[in-house]
Amino acid sequence: MATANPQPHPRLRQFRMILWALVAVAAVGATALFVFAPPRGPGAGAAFSVVDQSGAPLDQSMLTGHPSLMFFGYTHCPDVCPTTMADLSLWFEDLGADADDLKAYFVSVDPERDTPEVLGDYVGWLNGRVTGVTGDPDEIEKLVKAWGVFHEKVGEGDDYLVNHTASVFLVNPDGSFEGTIAYGENRDVAVNKIRKLLAG
Repeated sequence: MATANPQPHPRLRQFRMILWALVAVAAVGATALFVFAPPRGPGAGAAFSVVDQSGAPLDQSMLTGHPSLMFFGYTHCPDVCPTTMADLSLWFEDLGADADDLKAYFVSVDPERDTPEVLGDYVGWLNGRVTGVTGDPDEIEKLVKAWGVFHEKVGEGDDYLVNHTASVFLVNPDGSFEGTIAYGENRDVAVNKIRKLLAG
């Protein structure tokens, strides 16, 4: 006789919900730090060597020669990251051909799990609009520090979560910091910020 799949214990479900909520709160809280200490960006001299989702090498020059959007997250993220990826898709849709020169990067703060193959699956549905970035943890840390990004592992074992900055960075063609789009920001406001970036 077939048996129903066992459901998680109610207390375990409640614990997971609380943990996810704390991760989201921490991500939004970390974003507020930019009001007081905006990131320097690689223009301050940071150099790094990472790879994209196909394994092709990238360095600090990836952020020069064109306007960019950059987001730091990870593929196991339960809420902030998938929401932001969906937002990116909508922003590109709203911008249309105006965004032809705009690059977008999803930088993993969990390179141990986010291999190029994993990132390829994660950003693949965005039709080449977003480039996944991962690599050696030490090299990712250089990029993270250059932009003043907060990230912190929460939990043990294979199912850990990562608190992280939830903003999308606006990057000028010279690689300098222009501003941020906050997590959950109004769609029209976000698109107008990007239009300003594109206009130089």
